[in-house]
Amino acid sequence: MARTKSFTRRSRDLPIGLQRTWATHGDRYVIEPRRGIGFTTIAEDFHLDIAQEFGRSAPVTVEIGSGTGEQIVAAAASHPDRDYLALEVWVPGIAKLISKAAAAGVSNIRVLEADAAQALPILLKDASVAEVWTFFPDPWRKARHRKRRLVSDSFAREIARILQDGGLWRLATDWDDYAWQMRDVVESCDLLANPYEGERPDPEDPEPERGGFAPRFQGRIITHFETRGIDAGRRAHDIVGVRLPRPTVDGPSENVPCGDPR
Repeated sequence: MARTKSFTRRSRDLPIGLQRTWATHGDRYVIEPRRGIGFTTIAEDFHLDIAQEFGRSAPVTVEIGSGTGEQIVAAAASHPDRDYLALEVWVPGIAKLISKAAAAGVSNIRVLEADAAQALPILLKDASVAEVWTFFPDPWRKARHRKRRLVSDSFAREIARILQDGGLWRLATDWDDYAWQMRDVVESCDLLANPYEGERPDPEDPEPERGGFAPRFQGRIITHFETRGIDAGRRAHDIVGVRLPRPTVDGPSENVPCGDPR
């Protein structure tokens, strides 16, 4: 595909044990969409009916980049009254998520192998989810690769589209310059508000008195991935964007890019 991807290609091969796990439990958790070109794209006519998929109407959280499922399985076990949809491109990670979900006995998780940047505009309806989580996306550390970072002005607009009014976009990263970027993206989007604007200033920030960082989300567990960052001397920043109320029929259009001065 010609589109810029926010992830690197990884092996889809599974060891025997994870193959068995997928064969035994995959039907309970995995959504198999009609595909576009490649394994991580979905067809332009594939739209997900969340209530039908889960068999009920409940608040929905979408996790973009679920890794091995530590976070989303813990959340699903703690909140059986909510439903959780994971988007992940790493097949062994999906298999490990399935294994954890089956071991926990949770039924309120679904996972879909998909590139979120390509899939979200097709997959989900406007105002269809209560929360979106983007925890520790690939930081693309080299300056020449930063255009590949998932969190951008255009992606913020897509998140705002699928969030219900008052819904939350929760983000976290342990790469400082990505934290500044996430904060900037949220605050420059006129469809989102940062409820922690000006709070928790960081002396390492290029604008050290600006702040805009949230307290650690109590529902965000310390995963194996975050532990590696802590061991390397990094610390996480949390950022939150709240979806502002949609305009009335006679109000201004939202059909402008986030950050557009209008």
